[in-house]
Amino acid sequence: MSFKITAIRARYPRLAELALALGGFGIGTSEFVIMGLMERVAGDLAVTPADVGYAISAYALGVVVGAPLISALAARVPRRTLLIALMLVFALGNIASAMAPDFWSFVALRFVAGLPHGAYFGVAALVAAAAVPIEERAQAVSRVMLGLTSAIVIGAPLATWAGQWMGWQFAFYAVGVIAFITMAMIRLFVPRQPHDVQASPKRELTALVKQRVLFTLGVASIGFGGMFSVFSYVVPTLRTQADMPEVVGPWVLAIFGIGGILGNLVGARAADRNLMKAVPRILLWCLVVQAGFYFAANNLYTGILFVGLVGTSMALGPALQTRLMDVAGDAQTMAASMNHAAFNCANALGAWLAGVTIKSGATWSSSGLVGAGLALGGMLVFYIGLRMEKRSDQRRADAAQSETH
Repeated sequence: MSFKITAIRARYPRLAELALALGGFGIGTSEFVIMGLMERVAGDLAVTPADVGYAISAYALGVVVGAPLISALAARVPRRTLLIALMLVFALGNIASAMAPDFWSFVALRFVAGLPHGAYFGVAALVAAAAVPIEERAQAVSRVMLGLTSAIVIGAPLATWAGQWMGWQFAFYAVGVIAFITMAMIRLFVPRQPHDVQASPKRELTALVKQRVLFTLGVASIGFGGMFSVFSYVVPTLRTQADMPEVVGPWVLAIFGIGGILGNLVGARAADRNLMKAVPRILLWCLVVQAGFYFAANNLYTGILFVGLVGTSMALGPALQTRLMDVAGDAQTMAASMNHAAFNCANALGAWLAGVTIKSGATWSSSGLVGAGLALGGMLVFYIGLRMEKRSDQRRADAAQSETH
């Protein structure tokens, strides 16, 4: 089943993509900046830095809950209107986070700020893909996703620096301002789309029972986890095993982000050429570079090199997003939004498995072996799903042939 083009082409398509990417930049900055401000938040709210992890988990939970909930309830809302509304909730959630009077209210408000995350990226991807020729869909999605990867390179480090200088609250206020600017740009440059009178929560929920959608989400939830298993512990790994100076840490994260940008662009081109070959090839690449990190992490220079290579695992993002467009049928918004919920599940899974492995006595760089195992698991899910898909297609073909006789 192919993705249906339903959008009106933008008068200024690059400005429309920039508007959508800016929203992703704000979301990415909000998601990652707290990792650099843990001690500041903990000190002001009278908790330990480890406790701040609850706020990170609350945000991820908001993404997982918000993606299907918003997609179903907002099924009949025009996409441009929905994008603006999602940015409004995101802006208010971040500003309120900065104003939180105590720790647990901060945790609750991080949950609220996470609610629009998955739905925003899902709807933004659909809008961007619908505004270009069908053979360029993945590249359009990747340009929107550049906002998220750029946040790792630029947004989170700058917001961390500003938060350390002017207080951690400033970082969340700044994200709120970015969200308001995004709303204005979407209103100006993203074209209004016709209302789908047949849309309904029930139709959107059908995505959650489609076999091809579920297998694609399974690939994202498992196969993408390897990248997060390495990324979550990359700084202590290099500090412990390669004697990396503390001052180099932010640069390592920036190199990871640069790898993410390159992977995002290359993976999109590969997906536009041949989507079904691109997904397993990207997973194989993930397996190789994540396993390679295990051996490279004992040397600072090779370790940093492989951090960038692990970052290229972001290539999987536009490929899976495009695949969901092809298999979701009429439940496009739900499927596209759930892709980012699946990425957050991958984040939790990868970080948890790597943490368990390290605590059991393995070296810090064993996170790379965990990552390789998850990439292999993603490949297995992909091929099992492909095999079942072929069997299903064959049964339908046999049934159609028997009806003709």
